[in-house]
Amino acid sequence: MKQAGFIAAVVIAAAGVAGTAVLAKGPHATFQELDADGNGEITQAEMEAHRTARFAKADTDGDGKLSLEEAKAKGQERAAKRAAKMFERHDANKDGFLDAEELPKPRRAGKFFDRMDKDGSGGISEAEFAEARERMKEHRKKRGHQDQD
Repeated sequence: MKQAGFIAAVVIAAAGVAGTAVLAKGPHATFQELDADGNGEITQAEMEAHRTARFAKADTDGDGKLSLEEAKAKGQERAAKRAAKMFERHDANKDGFLDAEELPKPRRAGKFFDRMDKDGSGGISEAEFAEARERMKEHRKKRGHQDQD
């Protein structure tokens, strides 16, 4: 039961991330998708046309604006595709379920923990946690993200 809850949390988190990035395909757009005329070069106009097309696809009622419902629907669509890909990649025994051993391991979790554990005690104190959180806020601010608190 814990595994099912964890998987549901992963899917919900993916939906949240996808919902906030409805129009920001960024590095996931292929060169060929962006190079609309196929001349081997991406122009600013081609990038803008791609962005406009993505917006139009998400704007299901065609009113020129994205509603919260449209953004959620697009995010859920992307989350469903990501979850399907995750299952395809990680369901080693192809039983339609991911068990704890099949779940992807965080790539940098150990390094992240070690950076937070400033005194090397093997645990993260409340002060270390607060300091790491503050550093993350500063990092996000420098990158232009709004504070989430």
